[in-house]
Parts: sequence; C-alpha cells; structure tokens
Amino acid sequence: MYIVKTEEEYDQILKDNASVFVDFYADWCGPCKMVGPLVEQLADENKDVCFIKVNVDDLPEVAGRYGIMSIPTMISFKNGEQAANTLGFQPKEALYRLVEAAR
Repeated sequence: MYIVKTEEEYDQILKDNASVFVDFYADWCGPCKMVGPLVEQLADENKDVCFIKVNVDDLPEVAGRYGIMSIPTMISFKNGEQAANTLGFQPKEALYRLVEAAR
C-alpha cells in the first residue's frame, strides 16, 4: 500500500482513480497498527480500488480537510467524492463495507 508524501500527490491520486480507500494514521498510534494489516489484506483482495495511507503528522493539511481529530480514520472515495468513512479500529467486514462504497 502506498504512503502519500505530499498534498499535491494526494489530490492527483483522487483525481486519477475512480475508487480510493484512504487510511489516515500516525506511526505512534496503537489502533492504527492494529488495523493496518486488515487494510493491507483488503488492498491485496481488491485490486480495482486504490488503497493509500496518509500520515496525519506529515500531512496535517490533508487530514484537516476532513476534520479528522482521531485516528485511525478510513475514508472511501468514489469519483473524487467522499462515499463513506469510519473511525477507530474496525473488523475487516466493516472495512470491506467502505471498499464497497467506493465502487
């Protein structure tokens, strides 16, 4: 899964991909570390959706766009528009619903 490095890169990914799943995280976040492997599994199983990670410490301006105050936060986008989101650790089935919302 790709870790976005710049705000411009993030905007381009949303523009270039019809279905995007974004995992907003931080390296120090315990629940983020727990949900990470589940998101990786979903990325491997759903190649038609672009999965990316955004470190909120490195790109606070991107997190600020969505009012993210707690992490992990996962947001799915369909054609550049927010389709669904969830906050905190979630089971794989709940995360899969976000993937489906992006399609």
